[in-house]
Amino acid sequence: MFIDHPPPRDKQPNPYKGNRGVMRAWRALKYSLSGFKFAVFEESAFRQELALAALLLPAAIFLPVTAVERVLLIGSMLLVLIIELVNSSIEAAIDRISLERHELSKRAKDFGSAAVLVALGLCLLTWASLAGPVIVDLVRTAFF
Repeated sequence: MFIDHPPPRDKQPNPYKGNRGVMRAWRALKYSLSGFKFAVFEESAFRQELALAALLLPAAIFLPVTAVERVLLIGSMLLVLIIELVNSSIEAAIDRISLERHELSKRAKDFGSAAVLVALGLCLLTWASLAGPVIVDLVRTAFF
């Protein structure tokens, strides 16, 4: 049984956290779609990675691979997009705080950029190891 404890006196409840249930889920969906829209229209790196995903997704669907391999191919693409969204949010928060050049701001942005690079490397490794041999076999049987 759960006991509902009131918040501590020194902490006032967040007025933006009052929604519960279906209304909260609806608003969360609207905020998520808004974030996606901002990423598409404002972030060129996200658009580039989204274009790459648009090319690779049909390949992942139609390549003759196992279901687990298909999930890994698609998941590695989605991971790049997820990390790019997180990186963009870090950059926006840093820019909101201050546009002046500061070593900690640079470090935070560089960490986010490095995370995107690692995700891209993982995506490349996944595609090279899972889709690469299949594509080579398809080309070999088609032309040789």
